Amino acid sequence: MSDLNTLFAQAQADVTSLSERPDNQSLLQLYALYKQATDGDVAGERPGMMDFINRAKYDAWDKLKGMSGDDAKQGYIDVVKKLLEA
Repeated sequence: MSDLNTLFAQAQADVTSLSERPDNQSLLQLYALYKQATDGDVAGERPGMMDFINRAKYDAWDKLKGMSGDDAKQGYIDVVKKLLEA
């Protein structure tokens, strides 16, 4: 396993042990980076207007379209580090 994959796995474990729940913007960022890193570009139809949560998740992930998996993993790691320091 590469160092990046090891750090990504550790960041996933670390995020569950945060002392406080991150703000919604950070949660969306983590979700989008995780999905981009593990699944690639967003697929499927955008959720309807009344499905606020899934629509926000879709939009956050869609903004990362074209980002490589490694860049997304590094972004996820960076966000988790920032949350741990706060």
